[in-house]
Amino acid sequence: MRGPVAIILTVLAFGVVPATSFGTPQDIASTHAYIRANYELTRATQEKVKVAQASIEATIHKLGQECPKLGVGSPQNEEAQHLSYEVVVALWSASFSTDAGPIRRFASVVRHLHWSNPKLTHMAQRYATDLQELSSLQMPNVCGDVTTWKESDYKTVPAASIKLDRRVEAIEPKTIPSSLLAQYERPADRSILATTTRIESRLQRIETAEGFNDWDQALETVGLNQ
Repeated sequence: MRGPVAIILTVLAFGVVPATSFGTPQDIASTHAYIRANYELTRATQEKVKVAQASIEATIHKLGQECPKLGVGSPQNEEAQHLSYEVVVALWSASFSTDAGPIRRFASVVRHLHWSNPKLTHMAQRYATDLQELSSLQMPNVCGDVTTWKESDYKTVPAASIKLDRRVEAIEPKTIPSSLLAQYERPADRSILATTTRIESRLQRIETAEGFNDWDQALETVGLNQ
């Protein structure tokens, strides 16, 4: 994965065709390194699912101890959404921090990768940057911010909540679609990419099912609306 860039030949049924027919040596080497690094990341994330979930549950429990039902009676309006999203950030902070090591290793590989198509380079760099942003999120002061909002008779949302909301809205990690990598794949990369895609789909299903339930439970614990 981290070896030197070399001329790679693809053996076809009708003979041997230089890999440069499908992209430059740099394109093929970068694609191989990216696929391997993303596989290692998704595998590590899958192995830490239970640890991440335990961290989320501990965060919800802590909120229940520090400010149970604090926001009961609060309005359900646009301002309230800032506090609801802040709860999401609290859960993300707990979850993604467990993957900080694998994300850091992934980013250290990706930052050195380049393709002749600048779009791919940008997508890879953006993906790594956004993941690092998520893994470095600090636990927000949910109880303190809900208290401040409540003391203003629910008229003034803390500036910190609005700033955090806007920051997180800009984070949208997206892996490079496999269709854009296909022309640069080594034969051995295809099975790795297929395995990665299966793991990503499984993680997505877990996040969709459990993530919403966790958020709902956290909001109910603090007494906030969605």
